[in-house]
Amino acid sequence: MTVDQADDVAAPAAMGGRRARHAAAVHTPWPDVPAHAPTRQHTVPAATARPVPAPGLAGLWPTPHSGAPRTARRVLPAEMSAPKAARDFAQATLREWDVAGNREDVVVAVSELVTNALRHGMEGLPQPLPLCPIQVVLLGHARRLVVVVTDPGRRIPEAVAYDPDWFGDGGRGLLVVGAVSDSWGWARLATGGKAVWAAFDL
Repeated sequence: MTVDQADDVAAPAAMGGRRARHAAAVHTPWPDVPAHAPTRQHTVPAATARPVPAPGLAGLWPTPHSGAPRTARRVLPAEMSAPKAARDFAQATLREWDVAGNREDVVVAVSELVTNALRHGMEGLPQPLPLCPIQVVLLGHARRLVVVVTDPGRRIPEAVAYDPDWFGDGGRGLLVVGAVSDSWGWARLATGGKAVWAAFDL
């Protein structure tokens, strides 16, 4: 599986994350998603409020910058070792690209997105699974970095609200991604499955 138009994904920030957002940012509809696809409105919580999931941009990609981004790809098997392999790949790529400021946040987002793909992206798929069904793509511009993780699943990504009384094993991955990135979203792939992305200002 490859990321459709992956080289066109490069990212001004929009909604949902830790830094100030660009309210007027424009996003590009994914080719196979209707232009009127609904997206949830982002509500900024009060400083004392519990963490609130940053809404993902359904069916939208960050608007491309001009020029071709640096691109690094890695395909991963559906194995428990995949998140570590993805972290190692991201760290090596960021070092090679000399990205310093947001390196730790990017690696955290990569790890959470790959873990989600491993946990939820394989559900209901016919066996045996593809040899390497998960793909990680890093797209680098001078002022923007986008992480894209694809999987063959159809389950819609949705962040789970924080609950201090809930000690479940999962569900917080996208809450973390929304907290460390400038925006995140997801889109169906024309080749099947979905891509989940996180964008970072540099």
